[in-house]
Amino acid sequence: MNETKKQRERAIILAVQLKSQDDFEFSESLSEITSLCETAGLDVEVHYTQNRERSDSATYLGKGRIEEIVELSEREDIDFDVVIVNDELTTSQSKHLAEIFDVKVIDRTQLILDIFAQRARSREGQLQVELAQNEYLLPRLSGHGVSLSRLGGGIGTRGPGETKLETNRRHIRSRIHDIKIQLEEIKKHRARYRENRRKNEVFQVALVGYTNAGKSSWFNQLTDSKTFEENLLFATLDPKSKMLSINDGFQVLLSDTVGFIQHLPTHLVEAFSSTLEEAKYADVLIHVVDRSHPNYKGHIETVHTLLKSLEMSDIPVLTLLNKRDLVSDAHLEDTFDTRYVSSRSESDVAVVKEALSDFIRTQLNPYETSLPADSGKIISQLKQETLIETVEFDEETERYAVKGYARDNSSIVGRITEKRESNE
Repeated sequence: MNETKKQRERAIILAVQLKSQDDFEFSESLSEITSLCETAGLDVEVHYTQNRERSDSATYLGKGRIEEIVELSEREDIDFDVVIVNDELTTSQSKHLAEIFDVKVIDRTQLILDIFAQRARSREGQLQVELAQNEYLLPRLSGHGVSLSRLGGGIGTRGPGETKLETNRRHIRSRIHDIKIQLEEIKKHRARYRENRRKNEVFQVALVGYTNAGKSSWFNQLTDSKTFEENLLFATLDPKSKMLSINDGFQVLLSDTVGFIQHLPTHLVEAFSSTLEEAKYADVLIHVVDRSHPNYKGHIETVHTLLKSLEMSDIPVLTLLNKRDLVSDAHLEDTFDTRYVSSRSESDVAVVKEALSDFIRTQLNPYETSLPADSGKIISQLKQETLIETVEFDEETERYAVKGYARDNSSIVGRITEKRESNE
C-alpha cells in the first residue's frame, strides 16, 4: 500500500479566475481540473488561485503571488512533484514556471493528452494521441528545453517521450505527416465498413455526452457488453460499436464515443475527430447527461456547442437525463425526446429501448402490406429491418396484414411492394 502511494505523484494546482468568470463557473473549473488530476493518477495537495483581468504573460499568476506560493510551500513543508495549471500555457509561461518551481509544469491541455495516452487501447487511439501531442508541442519546442529536461518519468511523459520531443522540428513534422497518412488509411477502412452498413440499411445510433455522464454504462446495459466503465474522466477513448435489438427485433448499430469537456482545445477535437466519426454519420444521437451534476445545464450547452462545431447539430437527439437515483427532485417529468433514467436500474433499460423505438419511428415513413400465410421468413426479416407496428392474421383471406415504419429506400418494403403490384 505504501509503495503504491509513493508511486503517485503529488501536485499543486494554479488557477486564475478571470473577471469575466462568475464564482460558480470558476468553482466548476477547479473541480474539473482536480478530477482530471485524479484520473491521471495525481494526488492534489493544494490549489492556489488569483483573481485577475488576464493571466500574467510571464508567470501565469502574478509574480508576487508566485513568490508567496514558493514561500508558503517551504514554510508549510508542502512537497510536490508537478505543477498543474488550469489553462493552456504559452512557451514563455511554461519556461518561467519550471525555472521558479524546479519541477515539471503541466498545463490543462497536456494533462488531458496524458489521460488520453493512458486510456487509448487501439492502434488508432494511440496514433490520435501521438498526433495531438506532437501538434501541441511543435510550436512550443523553442524555449522548452528547461521544462523538458525536468520531465523525467510519470505524468506528462506518455506518448512521444522525452527524447523525441527534444529532436528537431523536421523530425516532428515528418512524424505528424506519417501519422496522418496512417490515420487516413484507418479512416478509409472505416468508411468502407460504413458504406457496407448503409447498403445493408443498418440504422445507426451514437451515444454522445459530457465526459463521465454514463455513456459507457448505457452502452453496456443496452448491448449487454463489458466495455471499460469507471467513475473517471475520459474512461472511453476508442470508438466501439455493437448491434442492439429493439421493438421485437429491429436491428440498430449503437456506437459509444469519447466524452466532451469544456474548453476542449481545437486541435484536440480535430485529432480525435475519427473517434466521433461514428456519431457524425448516425441517424440518431442519444445524449447522455449526468443529471446529478450541479452544472448539468452547462454540460448540455458544451455538448450542443461542440456538436454544432462538428456540423452534427442537424442529427435528431434523444436525451437521457442519467443518474436519476442520485437526484432528490421529485418533479422529474419525461417528455417525448427526454427521459429521466438511471443505468443502475434494470427497468430503465426497457424504458430507454422503448423511448428509442418511439423516437426512431418519427424518422421513418409508415407502410402497410399484406402477406400470404407462408411468409414467416419475410415477417422475421421485416422485424429486423423495419419498425413493425402490428402483424394481424386474417383467417378468412389467410393473409397477414402488416403495418410498420421504414426508411424511404427500404429494399425489403420495395421488393414486397413490387411483387404485390406485379401480382395484381
